[in-house]
Amino acid sequence: MDIDGTITENGGGRIHLGALSALRYLKNQGHYVIFVTGRSSLEAYMLAVFGGTTKVSVGENGGCITTGDYQHELLGDINECKAALQVIKTKVANVQEKPVFPRMTEVVLERTFDINLAKKIIQENKMSVSIADSQYAIHINSKGVNKGVGFKKVMEQLEIDSSDVIAIGDSITDVALFEVAGTSIAVGNADDYVKSKATMTAAANAGDGVIETLNTLAVKNYEA
Repeated sequence: MDIDGTITENGGGRIHLGALSALRYLKNQGHYVIFVTGRSSLEAYMLAVFGGTTKVSVGENGGCITTGDYQHELLGDINECKAALQVIKTKVANVQEKPVFPRMTEVVLERTFDINLAKKIIQENKMSVSIADSQYAIHINSKGVNKGVGFKKVMEQLEIDSSDVIAIGDSITDVALFEVAGTSIAVGNADDYVKSKATMTAAANAGDGVIETLNTLAVKNYEA
């Protein structure tokens, strides 16, 4: 489950309490409910603790897995992301770091610059990083690190098969997560590209879309 734009309103950060209640119900029925987000894995872990979902989180777009207060598995290298930032700053205007919860593996930037130009600079300088726009922020991650890679680690640890995974999200950073899930759902506020990569789409936006699709899946499961 993605967080921003999926169970929150982008920009406001307000949690859709109805969606969180539905996710807590699923967890109480014996399902894993795991947040996979561009936010810090600690933020996602705290949401899991207070929201009553599974106490496992994948944060920083797959760069960090948190399973306890001081238990973190780092898949990315923040130093190479910081080095890339310094190069990009010299060649692209209006690059600003976003004030966020401290990161362990990535750099988070305001959505104030030309990301396509930054991608070109990364390619030309053969830097071992990737850059993506989550609609919440722009993220620099180590090359090869994404939500799908991070969550596959969790799948291995919990012995979960992809056919049993339902992934729900709204942004391009969720597509990698969709690719490791048997069922993927794009909420209504996702753009057309993200929707094209999902197996299901919701008509409603964000949290309302989460509730809509969970109800649809419940009906399909009952009819089966």
